[in-house]
Amino acid sequence: MARPREFDEDEVVAKALNCFWAAGYTATSIHDLVDATGISRGSLYGAFGDKHALFLRALDAYCAGTIAAVHADLDGDDTGAATRLSAHMRHVADSCGDSQYGCFLAKSSAELAASDPEVALRAERMYGTYEEVLVTCLTQAQDAGDLDSRHDPRALAALLLITVRGMDALGRSRRGRDFMRQVADLSLAFLN
Repeated sequence: MARPREFDEDEVVAKALNCFWAAGYTATSIHDLVDATGISRGSLYGAFGDKHALFLRALDAYCAGTIAAVHADLDGDDTGAATRLSAHMRHVADSCGDSQYGCFLAKSSAELAASDPEVALRAERMYGTYEEVLVTCLTQAQDAGDLDSRHDPRALAALLLITVRGMDALGRSRRGRDFMRQVADLSLAFLN
């Protein structure tokens, strides 16, 4: 009979996420993960299979949390869509300004997506979902009369997604919060 686990898997995944986020997948060793999570190598392998499987669990947890935050910022009725979109872009600006690590998904994709189809698939899904949430919010802003209907919401969503990813990259190069706020505000100038 197997012994019951003496650790919370979600807590271990969160600690592993921080470890992978700080160093990247390749530079993170099993020893680093054992130190970060506080569980033995055997327990780590027994619960998660291997380093790659634990990494994917961490990436999935990050993506789920990020999409939940995007929905929390952008979901609502037509009349508040433009305000929600502005608040979301400023929220992104604040989180990117002077960010040491940046977006875990972007970092992981840059390191692994070309050689790891599972990472590439997760990136494609996450960015696709983010873009669809933006399209919905932009369409709502049009329906409320706060965004000119001649603009294609899908093209604008792609533009905003590219802006968000660019803000993340510049944040890691120590561009400050004020700079990011200016970018966020300019990215929404088409709403006026």
